[in-house]
Amino acid sequence: MFDYNKALSDTIVGIKPSGIRKFFDILSEMKDVVSLTVGQPDFVTPWHIREAGIRSLEEGRTYYTSNNGIIEMREEIARYQERRFGLRYDPKNEIIVTVGGSEAIDIAIRTIVNRGDEVIVPEPCFVCYSPLVSIAGGVPIPICLKKENAFKLTAAELKEAITPKTKALILPFPNNPTGACMRKEDLAAIAEVIKDTNIVVIADEIYSELTYDQPHCSFASIEGMWERTIVVNGFSKAYAMTGWRLGYTLAPQYFTVQMAKIHQFGIMCAPTTSQYAAVEALRNGDGDIEYMKGEYNARRRYVVKRLREIGIDCFMPEGAFYVFPDISRFGMTSEEFCERLLREKGVAIVPGTAFGACGEGFARISYAYSIRQIDKALTLMGEFVQNLK
Repeated sequence: MFDYNKALSDTIVGIKPSGIRKFFDILSEMKDVVSLTVGQPDFVTPWHIREAGIRSLEEGRTYYTSNNGIIEMREEIARYQERRFGLRYDPKNEIIVTVGGSEAIDIAIRTIVNRGDEVIVPEPCFVCYSPLVSIAGGVPIPICLKKENAFKLTAAELKEAITPKTKALILPFPNNPTGACMRKEDLAAIAEVIKDTNIVVIADEIYSELTYDQPHCSFASIEGMWERTIVVNGFSKAYAMTGWRLGYTLAPQYFTVQMAKIHQFGIMCAPTTSQYAAVEALRNGDGDIEYMKGEYNARRRYVVKRLREIGIDCFMPEGAFYVFPDISRFGMTSEEFCERLLREKGVAIVPGTAFGACGEGFARISYAYSIRQIDKALTLMGEFVQNLK
């Protein structure tokens, strides 16, 4: 008799499903819920970008592209990165266009991790890093980021976590779920710790355009760090292009050649239509970025103000489109607080523990929603907190 347990990979079976998925399963069973859960812009992809995608279909551009993406797009990525962040990459040999930022993270990790290698993962963070490290045969080593440090990774914390087995560091800033940013001086301190090691840095900079207090600084721009850094970026957040599934890697040729092997055998190429749309975004989308960022900034300030008014302590995020309020004073776990809020008031936010054990005592609220929806959710949340008193 067939035993499916023997047919499955022990590594995959041992990985826990996303904590966000578990919460969404509860959410799916309920009606009339006011949700502030999803990390997806509420804006429709700007028309001129959609039009470029439509035009590519009308012109019959429906074939495979080169594995690493159409050269026109890679050239525009190179110009954009130099113009916005001062980074220089050769579009022919140092850029790969991927299926979303998630594929970019996956191929970066699999390219550098050998079985038993340790990868340092600052938490709370996006849910995919540690599972992908485990799938690659590595060992994720979490560092618990602290509220009193504005959820930044400090040089002291990093130095303490490094061992002879350390192969890589994930730098997920601006951060999901906390909204924390690392400034140039913070990154320079991290660089000082690793400069005499062989540690590779995977810098997930998908929220690089969504910083509110000062421009984003890429880790690859820090002196001596370009050679050891793989930068991950994409179009989902900055251009409201989540469904187009388009990201990219920026890395020296010795990394890019190896990442391209995984990409070409597993994916072939990113969607052709999406690539032509993205060319238009890169060329003419700066105004769209500024408009959407202005809207998010207004929502950011409003959400933090309202949370503080209803008695919930909240760190002011510097980037992305999330707040990470401290709910520890209510005497419940993060899951208990969020489940009660959902069942009693029909408001959905995400438990902090969905982003790692270090998220206990916190919850994530997305402000990638309209002010009307945010206002309704926070009013109901205020009633919930008042009842707890």
